[in-house]
Amino acid sequence: MTPQTPETVPRYRAEDLLGGHREAQIALGDQVYTLRITRAGKLILTK
Repeated sequence: MTPQTPETVPRYRAEDLLGGHREAQIALGDQVYTLRITRAGKLILTK
């Protein structure tokens, strides 16, 4: 595996990932995670 430099790591806006909502589910294999924007504007990723 080749290490990625900051220029090659993809960057996504959380607002775009969440599609205007405050939370979204992200699937990785058989696991589902919840990505949430808090009232303070922070991100929380929970299982």
